[in-house]
Amino acid sequence: VRQDGLALAYAAEHLKADGELVLEAVRQNGDALADAAKPLRADRELVLEAVRQDGGALRYAAAPLKADCELVLEAVRQIGRALRYAAEPLKADRELVLEAVRQDGMALRYAAEQLKADARPCGMQRSR
Repeated sequence: VRQDGLALAYAAEHLKADGELVLEAVRQNGDALADAAKPLRADRELVLEAVRQDGGALRYAAAPLKADCELVLEAVRQIGRALRYAAEPLKADRELVLEAVRQDGMALRYAAEQLKADARPCGMQRSR
């Protein structure tokens, strides 16, 4: 897994539950979090390492971590569109959404509706 974190997919179940091994895997490829044992997907430090390597790994995090502002901020700094996987209240957080949009303007599509309306310049509002 040090050479290819995605090799975790082929590991025995007890290895997928080994925190140190999974940490090595996600440091190499954040998407290796997909194959980690469920309890490890709720380990904040491990998930933080995964999203630092690949912000899109947020999709594999346990639900409570998708509501962790610091963790989601780290993810959207890597990949703005990771906002898609954030808990709904964070999609309405102006600063978090701005950070996501700075990284990738298309991240705005995942923002809360009230922020989308605020983000359009005058004259660019959708007609109803």
